[in-house]
Amino acid sequence: MKLDGTAPERSAEPPARRVAHLDMDAFYASVELLRYPELRGLPVVIGGSREQQPLALADGGRRFARLRDYVGRGVVTTATYEARALGVFSATGIMKAARLAPEAILLPVDFAAYRHYSRLFKAAVAQIAPQIEDRGIDEIYIDLAALPDATRPLAQSIKDAVREATGLSCSIGVAANKLLAKIASDLDKPDGLTVLGSADVAARIWPLPVRKINGIGPKAGDRLATLGIHRIGELAAVDASLLRQHFGRSYGSWLHAAAHGVDDRPLVTSSDPKSISRETTFDRDLHPRHDRETLSGIFSSLCARVAEDLRRKDCLGRTVGIKLRFADFQTLTRDLTLATATGDPQTIRRAAGECLRRVPLDRRLRLLGVRVSALSTRGAAPDRQSPRQGELALTDEPQERPD
Repeated sequence: MKLDGTAPERSAEPPARRVAHLDMDAFYASVELLRYPELRGLPVVIGGSREQQPLALADGGRRFARLRDYVGRGVVTTATYEARALGVFSATGIMKAARLAPEAILLPVDFAAYRHYSRLFKAAVAQIAPQIEDRGIDEIYIDLAALPDATRPLAQSIKDAVREATGLSCSIGVAANKLLAKIASDLDKPDGLTVLGSADVAARIWPLPVRKINGIGPKAGDRLATLGIHRIGELAAVDASLLRQHFGRSYGSWLHAAAHGVDDRPLVTSSDPKSISRETTFDRDLHPRHDRETLSGIFSSLCARVAEDLRRKDCLGRTVGIKLRFADFQTLTRDLTLATATGDPQTIRRAAGECLRRVPLDRRLRLLGVRVSALSTRGAAPDRQSPRQGELALTDEPQERPD
């Protein structure tokens, strides 16, 4: 009791973490299907060049390019679920995709349209839940902890708002942290809504393949398989010391925590990023010489996506860097600081290419990434008198982790 006889005020406990991951369903392809509804239900691949624009016919119909007729370099940006059922996924070489699905429709990318719909869906979500971590053009994390609504109705209202604003479907996973929310959003795609509680980890997460954890790529999955670990539950049952022995201290400890659904990363809702990066882990290790065409297409795509992210955040960057992870998990980064800040995709590619030329590319790669840092807002970017080469960072400890 206080001295005046009244009860002491109780401090409000912070709400339990409640994180949603929203992922637009086959976003680029879905936007194209709004424009070309006659393609619904067909295998459609987005990629290639502007030469694949549909041709208007005299009878009012349209003629679409087919994968079988494609000649040249490039990789698939995305594909409809019907094309994915045929083995065509993001980052697949288009020539390989043509062998897998020769009759699939091929459409060129239209980033202006995708940016438009990205802004629409994010604005619709922000009207309901303003605390958002922007993860790119087609996915976001949402902090739901402070909102009073029950979880499932709240998530459904977000889905409804996205569909009303865009005409597109999305999948939402809700859990206590980002790692579980991202897994949950993929469980019932497309148009899914999945809520995971702590009791659901054993029932719904542990039976899944280890690759379902964001941060376990093909190579780590293969190495776990050699230890007899195929499912997340099997990974959770392994002693952490064994994982550290085979994967290094940091990554081994993270594997053990992730398998138990532990993830303390906060949502980053600040609009002032220190760097912007894009990276991809390959389905198979690629050799810089033997897979040069495929790697070149992926490299160009990463640079273009970084430039797009810079444009979307109204930023320029002065330092361009690359990240390479080799087949033995050795990770290398190299940076180059430019005289003038840039957001141009060709300038970024030239600078990143210069970084690549200073690396001995004689081993197979499992990951490639491009990063731009030393950011400033457009119109306020300071210049440097001369470029300088960044320092080489090399480590032999596996670092495969989620973004």
